[in-house]
Amino acid sequence: KAVSYGANRDVPAADGTSMLSPYLSCGVLSPRQCLAALASGSEDIDWLDNQWATEIIWREFYRHLMMHYPAMNRWEPFKPDVEARIHWLDDDRLFDAWCRGETGYPIVDAGMKQLLATGWMHNRVRMIVASFLTKLLRQDWRRGARFFMQHLIDGDFASNLGGWQWSASVGADAEPYFRIFNPMRQAERFDPQGDYVARWLPELAALEGMQRHDPIAASKLGRPAPIIDYAQARASSLADYQRNA
Repeated sequence: KAVSYGANRDVPAADGTSMLSPYLSCGVLSPRQCLAALASGSEDIDWLDNQWATEIIWREFYRHLMMHYPAMNRWEPFKPDVEARIHWLDDDRLFDAWCRGETGYPIVDAGMKQLLATGWMHNRVRMIVASFLTKLLRQDWRRGARFFMQHLIDGDFASNLGGWQWSASVGADAEPYFRIFNPMRQAERFDPQGDYVARWLPELAALEGMQRHDPIAASKLGRPAPIIDYAQARASSLADYQRNA
């Protein structure tokens, strides 16, 4: 898998990731063992340039970051100046719909259904659902981070915290505040045939391709109507992030 990891790791319907994160999180495997295995199994002198090695290094970066910035251990953002500009919406209705996978956006809902059913979610989809919660529903990233830690079998506090702060644009090397994942665009890029969505939302299997990601088409088959209008939510979020910038 290491050879094809860079090409396949963003395709949620593919068996393209190592699936070793639960073993890393509970200490069965160490990052050193992973890198040693990668080195010994590679004929490339530049094996450390492999994307999988980069992801292992990111994991360790977040752990070291928390040592140097201990306030993060208390759920404080790496960039408090950015968060100070954000007006989080405390909306239990929106948050509950996200938690249950009932937002009306199939790629988001499929990810949440996978998490609830298995205790694991594909990394690309983790970014999609995190962006959706923080940037479009404008719920505090801490709510999503805590929910993940309650349900993930590979829940690692440092990695989880770092990932959520990245998504909310308040972390180290974070997403620029103006980069907001469009669920439909993400679906088109990484699940164009709708195979991932059809697996976790089987009622949509009767549709084909990108129809499976269409909120309107999905609602006709029993899925909930979209809880937000994407364009309006994006505009409101951008205005909030730009406040006092």
